[in-house]
Parts: sequence; C-alpha cells; structure tokens
Amino acid sequence: MGAITSKWVSTEHKRQLLELMAEAKRAGVSFRRSSHLLGIDFRRIIRWRSMQKTTGTLLNRRPGPPNPAHRILPSEQRQILDMARREEFSDCSHRTMALFALEKQLFFASFSTVYRVMRAEKMTGMRGFCRRHNGNSLAPARPDLTGPNQRWCWDISYLPTNIRRAYLYLFLVLDEYSRKALNWKVSDVQTASDGKLLLEGAIEREGILSLPEDQRPWVYNDRGRQMKAKPVLQMFQDMQMPQLFSRPRTPNDNPFIEAAFSSTKCAPRFPGRFDGKGCAEKYFDEYFRWYNEEHYHSGIQYVTPQQAHEGRQAGIVAERKRSLAAQRAYRQEVNRHQANSLDLLKEIDDSRGRPGRPVLVV
Repeated sequence: MGAITSKWVSTEHKRQLLELMAEAKRAGVSFRRSSHLLGIDFRRIIRWRSMQKTTGTLLNRRPGPPNPAHRILPSEQRQILDMARREEFSDCSHRTMALFALEKQLFFASFSTVYRVMRAEKMTGMRGFCRRHNGNSLAPARPDLTGPNQRWCWDISYLPTNIRRAYLYLFLVLDEYSRKALNWKVSDVQTASDGKLLLEGAIEREGILSLPEDQRPWVYNDRGRQMKAKPVLQMFQDMQMPQLFSRPRTPNDNPFIEAAFSSTKCAPRFPGRFDGKGCAEKYFDEYFRWYNEEHYHSGIQYVTPQQAHEGRQAGIVAERKRSLAAQRAYRQEVNRHQANSLDLLKEIDDSRGRPGRPVLVV
C-alpha cells in the first residue's frame, strides 16, 4: 500500500489500520513492527490509540488551541477583504497585497493569513475584469422583447480569400427582435476602430440618439479584444447603451449573431473565398439586401427581417391565418355540396335501376 508519511489520513482509514494492527498484535506482531511494515510512523499510532482511548473517536481536528491568542482581529479581516475588493488590487496576489499593506501600514498580516481570509470569501482566484471562467457563471440576462431596437448583438467573422492564410473580416450588427442586419462592414484587419465605425453607423441609421436614454438598446457581444477596447467601451458609456458580455468560450450566450453568420456562409451563392475586399463588399451588399427584404426568416414566423423591424409581423401573420381559415371554410362548403349532389344523383339512379354516374358539381 506504500508508506503513509506526510499524508492526511481519514477517520475510517485510521480505524481500519488500528484494527489491522490489533489483529497482528494478537498473532504476536508488535505495534512497532506493524507500523514499520505498513510504512507509518509509530508515534502516530501512539497518538491515535491515545485519542481513541480518551475521547472514544478518531476524528481529525485542527492542530493547536481552538482560539489562539494571536488570532487575527475582525477589524483586520475587514481591512484585508476591503483591499481585495478594490479595483486597483484586483490583479494582485495575496502575497503582493500583504507586502503593500505592510509598506503602507494598512494592516500587518502574513502571507498565509491573508490567503486564509481571502479563501474563506472565495476570493483567491482572479478578481479583475479579465478573470477566468470558473464554470459557475450565469448567462447574461435576456428579458423578453416587444419591438425592434431593444437589444442588439454584434460580432466579427473570418472570410477566407484566394490567398493562403490571408483573411478578410465581416463585421455585423444585428437586431435581436427583427433579426435585421442593421449594419455590416468588410475589413482587412480586426480593429476596435472598425467595430466603432460599424456601431456608429447602426446608431445613426436607426436614430438611436433621438430616443430617451432608458429606451436605448442593450448591446450583446463576446469578450474579443475589439469588444473590450477602451474606445468601444467609452462610446457605449457616452451613449448610455448598456454593453453585456457573453461568458468565455460560450457561443450559445450570443446565439443570434452566430446563427446569422451560419446562414451567411451556408447561402447557396456564397463563393467560399473572395478575390479581395471589393469583391466581398459587392457580394454582401447584394446578400444583405436580399436577407433583409426578401428572406423569410424561420425565427420570426417566416416574415422578412425588414417587415418585422417595421412592426408588420403580427399583421402579416394574422392575415395569413385569416386567409387559411377562409380557404378551409370554402373547401368544406365545396366538398359538402359535391357530396350532397352525388348522394342525390345516386338516389335518382337507384330509383331508375341504373348504375350511378359520377358528376362534378361546382
């Protein structure tokens, strides 16, 4: 089983070891010899037996007194946690925080003390803006939408070219309610300035700045460097448009823009590769005109994004239902009339003793 040294032994494991050594003792093997054979320090066996004899249990307990005289004060704990929550120390480790506090005479605590206090509050991981995904974070909130320009999403997708390892980049901003492509841009590089121009164009086209601040759309995006760039963050802040980020490595948090890119690249006329930026711009100019004005979108009850964006979706769907209901009633009337006419003709023929002849009556 290997030597048991420098290992934390569970209560059940200790009980089994003592029972095994007691059985060996009855067979003539001493506890010291058994401990040597099992690879465990004999002094640990003495402590376990003494604990079992005096307390009747083998439960593991923390070493030292329960309330040491030199324990950290509540006020010092609050100072450590307050420092850990400050943005300027969000990227600092517990060691750096302890040294900084010592130099500035904020509090006096060892590395291990600062670590224990932070661990109790689950603050030992990354605490800054770029903290890693821990697997327990929640998806961004998505309240139900009642109309266009309430929530936007945007992203960037690669466009292959005929030059090996050279790409173009498609920037796209989409309205989640209507699925309308509000603005798009093809670029040779992925930069925050291109993303900023894309969004500014969509804001200008939709007249967002004329809306009250509390009615301006929320904007969803992933955590790319273009989305987190300071000019983009500052633009949304100045325009009072809340910006929300999806979780790392979780494309399902921003599904509408991902579905739009999938539809774009699976279109029958998509060339696959482009000769250059001009060729790509010419193709997408025609594609997004078709997408917005002619494409029946399955996610919005098979109306075009332009119709949904103009608020005509409910009327179009209701008119379709009325037309189908009217046609169904007409078919029922025609079929009933034909069935009655055939039954009448059959009765006449039966009364004359002749086989019935099918007659179409409209």
